[in-house]
Amino acid sequence: MTPPRELTLQFLAEPSDVIFGGKVHGGMVMKWIDQAGYACAAGWSGGYAVTVYVGGIRFIRPIQIGELVEVHAQVIHTGSTSMHLAVDVYSRHPAACERHKTTHCIIIFVAMDEQGKPRPVPSWQPETDAQHQLEQYALKLVALREQIDREMRQHL
Repeated sequence: MTPPRELTLQFLAEPSDVIFGGKVHGGMVMKWIDQAGYACAAGWSGGYAVTVYVGGIRFIRPIQIGELVEVHAQVIHTGSTSMHLAVDVYSRHPAACERHKTTHCIIIFVAMDEQGKPRPVPSWQPETDAQHQLEQYALKLVALREQIDREMRQHL
């Protein structure tokens, strides 16, 4: 049986999630992204996984208190021990049908064994044009991260 490659968490934005002005603060959104990403990565890999990278996070639109929040995570590329996930956050008024994308990022997890060592993950192969485009997006970001790492090493 193929493990699930995507999942969506849904919940209401609560008063404890917001900052001044009734908007959810970015740290809470990042927590939700990590939780959905972990659940997706653990499901795909069949066990424990750790976050090794969160990048390109874009806050597109604020989330208001009381809105229904959807955090969608999907595997878009796998390495031997790593899983690259695209995570999109949406929100809408609970009585409305139309949802709005509020946040997007890429998050990478590495599957870990009981000794804390990286372990192999099932390989994912794109099947549709949209999935191929997502994998190409992940691979382009890998190249960009390598370039950024080279630049940063000069300043560390």
